[in-house]
Amino acid sequence: MAEASFFVGVIGNIISILMFLSPVPTFWKIKKHGSTEDFSSLPYICTLLNCSLWTYYGIIKAGEYLVATVNGFGILMETIYIILFLIYAPKGIRGRTAILALILDVVILTAIIIITQLALEGETRSGAVGVMGAGLNIVMYSSPLSVMKTVVTTKSVEYMPFLLSFFFFFNGAVWLLYAVLVRDVILGVPNGTGFYWERCN
Repeated sequence: MAEASFFVGVIGNIISILMFLSPVPTFWKIKKHGSTEDFSSLPYICTLLNCSLWTYYGIIKAGEYLVATVNGFGILMETIYIILFLIYAPKGIRGRTAILALILDVVILTAIIIITQLALEGETRSGAVGVMGAGLNIVMYSSPLSVMKTVVTTKSVEYMPFLLSFFFFFNGAVWLLYAVLVRDVILGVPNGTGFYWERCN
């Protein structure tokens, strides 16, 4: 069972890396046009906080190094996307994006780490971080829907991040299987939810 979970975890890491790389065509287009146009920064801001929490979870919970390593890569990629978004976004959107990223990805993350380090220990700490990560995972999986208003208004799916949704679907499926194999409910619930959510879209 341990070998099977490791194998599935490695596959999960590969799919997660592809998921983290899936916005590259979007940002290539943004760079080419010199503008973020109607693209939303919310999926990248949410995913950065999500990756940060799961990296923290993987570090403090024994045996979850596969979770920590792939989410560490996610932190790097999402940080690059947010920086590029800030460079090419119009002034008003740039300000709102910077404030939202600062609040979610710096202030809230720092508060979570400090509070859990000071107030909790052992399984209680990893459990609390895992529950928060699970909640954010569900938000992350639903974040591409933030552009639905734009899709309806423009009657075009141009601004709907298809590759992101596509890899969210496979990512949820593989990490759900991994969670079942290692009997980790905290990993299973959000990834199962994400798998179902993306299948319905």
